[in-house]
Amino acid sequence: MPLVSRFSHSPARRRWLQGSAAALAAWGLPAAGQARTEGGAPVTVAQVVDMSPNLQDVGRDFLVGAQAAWQSVNAQGGVQGRQVRHLPIVTDGSPQGLQGAWQRVESSNCVMLSGCVGDAATRALSELQAQSPAGTRLAQVAPWVQAEAAHAPGSHVFGIFPGYQEQMAHALKTLATVGVRDMGVAFAGAPQRAQALETVQRAATALGLQLHLLPTPGQAASAAERRAEQTQALILFIGGTPELHAFARRLPVQPGTHRYIVALADVNLQVLAQLGGMPRHSSVIATQAVPLLTSTLGVVRAYRQALARYFDEPPSPQGLAGFVSARYAAAVLSGLRAEPTRANVLQALRERTDSDIDGFMVRCAGSERRSGYVTQTMLAADGRIIG
Repeated sequence: MPLVSRFSHSPARRRWLQGSAAALAAWGLPAAGQARTEGGAPVTVAQVVDMSPNLQDVGRDFLVGAQAAWQSVNAQGGVQGRQVRHLPIVTDGSPQGLQGAWQRVESSNCVMLSGCVGDAATRALSELQAQSPAGTRLAQVAPWVQAEAAHAPGSHVFGIFPGYQEQMAHALKTLATVGVRDMGVAFAGAPQRAQALETVQRAATALGLQLHLLPTPGQAASAAERRAEQTQALILFIGGTPELHAFARRLPVQPGTHRYIVALADVNLQVLAQLGGMPRHSSVIATQAVPLLTSTLGVVRAYRQALARYFDEPPSPQGLAGFVSARYAAAVLSGLRAEPTRANVLQALRERTDSDIDGFMVRCAGSERRSGYVTQTMLAADGRIIG
């Protein structure tokens, strides 16, 4: 069944149903991955997706990509001859919603959490797990998180994607190499500013860049922030797609000046283009934590083929990230030398080494991820997406 169009211009796009079963049914997604039973009992893998307003676009595409991957894995025989039951759990990001999501996880007999979306959700699941009765701990594999430093090596979170710091370092280094020495920085709101300001400043200092803060919505602006909003031609933006769209439209226009906004991997340029794109005086350069959609890498081809086969959906970087996360989780399960249990999965991840996911390299040493893939794409003022 085709999914609801992700290019809907209706305001309802940002107000989808938050209940897990209702949300998945609205998209044409089953509440659990379809797994046949031959070859032994299916292996259950749960995925908690935060669909709070600032993550809906990312979460939806990431979930579709993961669903496509698990269906492909099952079509090719599953893992160790057993099918995978993919259990997506959608939450609104509230404490009550996350508590309910954790209760479903605990009762599911899943062997891992794979591809959870959102820093707050990933952190809350770790905290709820620590508060639960003693027992075998559950690994969180390949989550979509930006504040990666909050999950220290030795925790039960095993990342594969670069967080804010690496993405910012890549974007700022690119600018520094072409002679840029100062730039503005804007945040979608106070929470993003509190979370990321120190990391942004640290990355800028390392590259010899001078940052100028722009006004933050909901906070009183200083004279320096208002001046930066008027004058900075290069601006680093921290936030999601709808917030970036609103920011670009309220940015003052300076005659004869073109502004470039650098965004991070939470921004979906395809959705931004469908929301109306950028004003004529602005372009967006967005980092990506996965290869370009035009890449010839095997994992990109596999993603596009699976998406075309199972869903009536155009590809997106966030969807590709969801596909990669599930394929990585499948590789972990396939590589087990024992029964797929929570304890065995956790032990395997603590001993993990480099993995090649059809050309996408995940470089790790146990719990620690040693490097991350970052590239960039631009949405030009004329609506073209340039990789």
